[in-house]
Amino acid sequence: MVGRHAAGSRRAALTALGALVLTALPSAASAAPPPVPGPRPAAAHTPGAAAAPARMLSAMERDLGLAPGQAAARLVNEAEAGTRAGMLRNTLGDRFAGAWVSGATSAELTVATTDAADTAAIEAQGAKAAVVGKNLAELRAVKEKLDAAAVRTRTRQTPVWYVDVRTNRVTVQATSESAAAGFAEAAGLSTRDVGVRVSPDQPRVLEDLVGGDAFYINDQARCSIGFSVTKDDQQGFATAGHCGDPGATTTGFNEADQGTFQASTFPGKDMAWVGVNSDWTATPDVKAQDGEKIQVAGSVEALVGASVCRSGSTTGWHCGTVQQHDTSVTYPEGTVNGLTETTVCAEPGDSGGPFVSGTQAQGTTSGGSGDCTNGGTTFYQPINPLLSDFGLTLTTTSAASGAPAPQDNAAADAWAAGRVYEVGATVSFDGARYRCLQGHQAQGAGSPASTPALWQRV
Repeated sequence: MVGRHAAGSRRAALTALGALVLTALPSAASAAPPPVPGPRPAAAHTPGAAAAPARMLSAMERDLGLAPGQAAARLVNEAEAGTRAGMLRNTLGDRFAGAWVSGATSAELTVATTDAADTAAIEAQGAKAAVVGKNLAELRAVKEKLDAAAVRTRTRQTPVWYVDVRTNRVTVQATSESAAAGFAEAAGLSTRDVGVRVSPDQPRVLEDLVGGDAFYINDQARCSIGFSVTKDDQQGFATAGHCGDPGATTTGFNEADQGTFQASTFPGKDMAWVGVNSDWTATPDVKAQDGEKIQVAGSVEALVGASVCRSGSTTGWHCGTVQQHDTSVTYPEGTVNGLTETTVCAEPGDSGGPFVSGTQAQGTTSGGSGDCTNGGTTFYQPINPLLSDFGLTLTTTSAASGAPAPQDNAAADAWAAGRVYEVGATVSFDGARYRCLQGHQAQGAGSPASTPALWQRV
């Protein structure tokens, strides 16, 4: 989102890409088709997978300790792994227990299952099988008990809890073992049901009440623009919900009148969007490093272990990895569910800024702990739920204009640009049936027939 009158080197940081959503497993999972034989799906089919700019690659090398050439290979491997993971998730159904990538270049994909008989099918897709005790639905049921307990009990001493697919457990981050035990007991669980990570960290939202760049709320607080969006003919941008309430006015980095918060949710979720006036124009650009921009191609969600980079008005461009999705975090203002935890650092004022994986939007900065001098943990609000909740269309290099198709209309079975699809969703297109492999908002130039990295014909 940039002002038409602004000099290019001073344009406000846009947001970024995609969202991560852990969805319920398909009800007919046991009837899913077997893996499709033949070669692995090509990463080049995912828009922008092999087109990251040099500044993004150099930042990844810096922050992830990669050798020259490894960053580019990592992005391609991660895009390709997401497609294979989606195929296996649809095949395994209610036996699926999560997927993640590992290694310096994310060359290894691991898929977890509750049935050892699935090992051959997993290995046939070039992945490593992990046989575990609980499926993803069972892990989420444990976390939902903690979510419910958080509504009726204080959780400042147990500020973070999440589904950790790599350990096949729900983990509680607490200031002490006793605090974790008390939270588990309040949820009707025992410490045998959850893992405990003792940490003194106390996440906080990353807002700032001092001057700077990005955008200002009611001439007081400062946050970072996320990513450009549209709703019907209204242009705007997505940002963090804690940055402003509906009706709050904004000014740009140059102190020019900019827009108004149209909707905002916080706590519970941490999402908002601002509608802007005619002096500002939505673009697919995200500000990276030294004035370079990345163009958002879509919102395909990244796997656990995948690399992500963040842009913010305080600390600029930093990279790290996805630790886990579906994380609940207690801030002083209340608990937020459904966040993604990362190893990327951030500081006050970075709130609302974009997270991207390659050229795919992942979410908007929510909060965290630590800083960019000593390192820290940062959480983001996934972008796909934000787009779906507010009925927004992400501005990309290929997005169709207009409003997303209603999720509950008479033609809900037909594929439609602008609709947010979750893994396992089935649609009809051009006389054929397709099943979704990776969560994303459908782009105007990316039909199921032309994006085999996102859709599998059934």
